[in-house]
Amino acid sequence: MSEKTGGQQYFTADPTAEHDYQNFDFTLLGKNLHFQTDAGVFSKKTIDFGTRVMLDAAAEQHFVAGKVLDLGCGYGPVGNAVAKAWGREVDMVDVNDRALDLAKTNCQKNGVSDLTRVFQSSVYDAVVDKYALILVNPPIRAGKVVVTAMLQGATKHLVDGGAIIAVLQKKQGAPSAQKNLEAVFNDVSVIGKKKGYFVLMAKEPKETV
Repeated sequence: MSEKTGGQQYFTADPTAEHDYQNFDFTLLGKNLHFQTDAGVFSKKTIDFGTRVMLDAAAEQHFVAGKVLDLGCGYGPVGNAVAKAWGREVDMVDVNDRALDLAKTNCQKNGVSDLTRVFQSSVYDAVVDKYALILVNPPIRAGKVVVTAMLQGATKHLVDGGAIIAVLQKKQGAPSAQKNLEAVFNDVSVIGKKKGYFVLMAKEPKETV
């Protein structure tokens, strides 16, 4: 992620940008989905390319049974797509109140409210469960500390055999993100590359003393 929203960062808890609601349809994981967006959230006019690349790469993998965590969910494209296409339960978290309201609305519009839970969390602060899969398109402008916490913090929130998948542009830190994952996971691989975007998957957290 690398977008600003009207001079204000989308990863703040309470955006004050004037509302600018938009609606559009988009096909993700083979399902046509409807989205309402607003000013003050990431990629409000369409689904960003990185998210599309990540979902396409994830669709080619096999995951153990269990819930999915959409970390930094924004208005909910990833969580909506996963719930609709895969029928998995999805927890969707973000720090941005406005994004969370939109995510809840979009879950209702797409008929996946029964499979999704949307709540506020700064990275993993309010996350207590463990997941078969964590999906994240990190907010690069939030800084390396936040991005690293999103990646490495996954070790405490995966079931046995679980994985984290993240997408980053090469020029915005994909190589260093891979090294950060390799520091805490035994199995790290690049499962997708497209137009400068790298999709990383990490499994098998290293044991900590």
